[in-house]
Amino acid sequence: MPLDLYIPIDAVWIAVWAVWLVCAAGTKRAVEKQPFGTRVFHLILVVTAFLLVFRSEYGLGPLGWRFVPASYAVAYAGLALTVAGAGFAIWARLTLGRNWSAAVTIKEDHRLIQTGPYAMMRHPIYSGFLLALLGTALAVGEVRCLVGLVLAFAAWWTKSRLEEPFMERQFGAEYIAYKQRVKALIPLVL
Repeated sequence: MPLDLYIPIDAVWIAVWAVWLVCAAGTKRAVEKQPFGTRVFHLILVVTAFLLVFRSEYGLGPLGWRFVPASYAVAYAGLALTVAGAGFAIWARLTLGRNWSAAVTIKEDHRLIQTGPYAMMRHPIYSGFLLALLGTALAVGEVRCLVGLVLAFAAWWTKSRLEEPFMERQFGAEYIAYKQRVKALIPLVL
């Protein structure tokens, strides 16, 4: 990646985490939480994924090989995808409001959000993060980033599969109808 793009890509991710920290303060109290073991499994996958994407020292051997040619065009396309994905995830997080939680939970007075990005997919935060990670992986261009992207996908896909029964128990037929109408991560596909 051209050296001048490390700073804007890092700035995008710092902005995402800043929004998450600020918004986390106003969330509703959880009344039901996922099992601890599933939470730890998810965190291990996500942390490993981000370490692979953002830590160049993990680019050893085949993990350091390039999967795209190094060029400004590829790097700027990656930056654009990173910004678009991060923006989408932030929009989804703000739309979810006080119902958000880092863990799979049912909140006090939980509401089923079906507007904004939630009208397009059931888990738009994960979709936005995956698009942003894809952009960052493209900008960096090393195999380690693709491995990180696959791990992140596995983490968020697994977490989304855990969320579904929670939502079905809480919202019943309304959630089942929403699930039939709206795809999980990629509109019209998955």
